[in-house]
Amino acid sequence: MNSRERVLISINHKEPDRVPIDLGGTPVTSISAIAYYNLKKHLEIKSGQVRVYDLMQQLAIPEKNILDLFKVDILDIGRTFNTFDEDWYDIHVNEYDLHYPNWTHLKHNPDDSYDILHRDGTIIARMTKDALVFDQMYYPCKEDYPTTYSEFQKMINKNPWAAVTTPPFSNVGQKKFWKTLRQNAITLKEQSNKVIALNLGSTSFEFANSFRKLDKFLIDIVRNRPKVEKFLDFLQEFFLNSLNVICGYLGDVIDVIKIGDDLGENKGPFISPKLFREIFKPRITEICDFIKKNSSMKIFYHSCGSIVPLIPDLIETGIDILNPVQISARDMDPKFLKENFGNDITFWGGGVDTRNVINRKKPEEVKKHVFELLDIFFPGGGYVWSAIHNILPDVPPQNIIATFEAIEEFNDKL
Repeated sequence: MNSRERVLISINHKEPDRVPIDLGGTPVTSISAIAYYNLKKHLEIKSGQVRVYDLMQQLAIPEKNILDLFKVDILDIGRTFNTFDEDWYDIHVNEYDLHYPNWTHLKHNPDDSYDILHRDGTIIARMTKDALVFDQMYYPCKEDYPTTYSEFQKMINKNPWAAVTTPPFSNVGQKKFWKTLRQNAITLKEQSNKVIALNLGSTSFEFANSFRKLDKFLIDIVRNRPKVEKFLDFLQEFFLNSLNVICGYLGDVIDVIKIGDDLGENKGPFISPKLFREIFKPRITEICDFIKKNSSMKIFYHSCGSIVPLIPDLIETGIDILNPVQISARDMDPKFLKENFGNDITFWGGGVDTRNVINRKKPEEVKKHVFELLDIFFPGGGYVWSAIHNILPDVPPQNIIATFEAIEEFNDKL
């Protein structure tokens, strides 16, 4: 099987020839620029650059030699943009020499912090000297929600998660962008034989609280529900308008589209299943129905946390894939998840614990951990390997290598 066949067979709940692997296929299955820098140094790879394609999360674009080394099966279509040296500039951050994309406009402060500025001078995000990511500083709906869709549209570019988006949509203003994006996707698909993924971003729940702040938004859901639902209608219109264009240009060439919300924390969902079913499930369902009606793309849904009570509802919305499968959260036991939901949804993640294992244990312990999880998730298909969210800066390169060695050893035994 080639990579694309391998992934799609597994998504269709048939066991492929080997474990499908993702590293860098989406902004939630990638690797921090610092961890990537350290990995390349450990491997004595001096060619290429550490290019930060996701500014907010400080994620690197894995280069072809790394993808080949780890036998990765998925590619982010965003990697086909900003491909020339002149598209990037050198920057020294946290004692590391990195490359940032030219479309970013940063202010370097005397205390070695960096600000992302809106064109009117508002600081919308900041990374302090000792931080490893940018933190959101400005919330467009901090005082109140917009009353019209046009008012909402004016707010979008002051939300850093929309204003500082990842490729390809960081390039959306370029001449003939959509035609270029389609041709890039066709070419990448033909030349790589890998699954091509597109990151649409967050949907109703997470995108809404990035405008309002999570604590206020959760209170509003109960106390000001009509106002919240009106705002969610604006978001829904925005998503469906975007999907209309995306499906029109890319629906027959992109394999996987990533959407999602962080619906849970460590001990359970942020909201009750009842509120989820009443407010958010119908909107996610409408988005999934639109994608399935207008494209052949598989739907990848991202939600961190303990979300077991919501998984049956998420399956009913029409999503095909659940990520990151945070097995460290309450009730997210791998065996339970596989036995109860493995026939109805593909688990894309759950491959190595990024909170307690890959960053803290010895390489041999990491390998044992990865092998045990593969024994649970891989049989019968419905599984794509990735770490539980992005590989973070504190992960030793030896443990990254041990992780992929475990996958290779598992595959050798199939």
